[in-house]
Amino acid sequence: MSAPAGAGDDLEAERLARAELSRVFEPGDTRCTGLVAEIGGVAMHTALSNERDLAGVRTDYGARLTATDGAVELERAERLGLRFVIPGDPEWPSGLDDLAGVAAVQERGGPPLGLWVRGPLRLDEVSGAVAVVGARTSTSYGNAVAADLAATVAEAGRVVVSGAAYGIDYRAHTGALAADGRTVAVLACGADRVYPQGHDRLLAHLAAEGAIVSEAPPGCAPQRIRFLARNRLIAALTAGTVVVEAAIRSGALNTANWAGRLLRPVLGVPGPVTSAASAGVHQLLRDGGATLVTGGTDVLEVLGAAGEHLVEVPRAPDRPRDRLTTRQRQVLDGVPVGQGARADSVARAAGLGVVEVQGTLRRLEEIGHVERDASGWRLGPLAMD
Repeated sequence: MSAPAGAGDDLEAERLARAELSRVFEPGDTRCTGLVAEIGGVAMHTALSNERDLAGVRTDYGARLTATDGAVELERAERLGLRFVIPGDPEWPSGLDDLAGVAAVQERGGPPLGLWVRGPLRLDEVSGAVAVVGARTSTSYGNAVAADLAATVAEAGRVVVSGAAYGIDYRAHTGALAADGRTVAVLACGADRVYPQGHDRLLAHLAAEGAIVSEAPPGCAPQRIRFLARNRLIAALTAGTVVVEAAIRSGALNTANWAGRLLRPVLGVPGPVTSAASAGVHQLLRDGGATLVTGGTDVLEVLGAAGEHLVEVPRAPDRPRDRLTTRQRQVLDGVPVGQGARADSVARAAGLGVVEVQGTLRRLEEIGHVERDASGWRLGPLAMD
């Protein structure tokens, strides 16, 4: 590791150490993230560099660290338009620190050593963001819901975070952009790479206007285990996670699991009951692992402060009968539609006294609910609505 430039450069020494460690260890490897969170990158780097086996030979990790130059890594990243953000930087998103208190999943967990970031959007501006994730093989229904939901959230000023994958992720990003909102892509490969290749225009736009984030150093290829490590970052960077379409074994459910373990709200959009693409979401909802939402306004209400973004409870339009008293509706129920009936007949049908019914019928006549002819009382046009 290159020596720090001078006194007071502890943060830069830490950055160099973490840059080298991130090249040696896989993203989210708990053998590294746990210790670094506890003792710091410089101390971890020193311990590994001095580590020897029983024969006095430097261990594999120590040898690989010796062959890695953090200054070269950072210079190369800068040439690629990337910056390496670590704890202690003003830009560091504090929500990632919560990962230190959550147990690992498949030996992946803990706060990242740092984040390689490409794009002008500062990560400390992502506070209060919303993750929108879901199936790669999404349906037209899911695509429409994800885009509309992301647009509504972005219009409210919240950053939309997703993984830039095909399907729901892509619709979440483009939905936010269509609303002139901000969005961040968290990748399982180096932030300098274009993955998937079909989203080159989207990623180019995010690099110019938003942010592309990765725990993996520049040049790293996407691998399955890196996707699992990446999912915890999406959950930890955001105030809540929305799942729009996810099959039973969907990776989006892994993101939802991390959000739940971080005690962040998990929200699920229901789909058709016959849709395999929504089976995983339905399981989440059935098990109580997610709150049902049907659009962006629901999401804003759940994630907002008390009394903020309240959603009006839907109700059917008022009908003329709704403005009547209970007694008046009871009398009205005893009035025939066609052939008129005398007041005593209406009273028997309504189960009320004749005198009370006579008075009520006259009042109902005044407001247009009943009318009277030679044969007696019958319903008026207003009562038919």
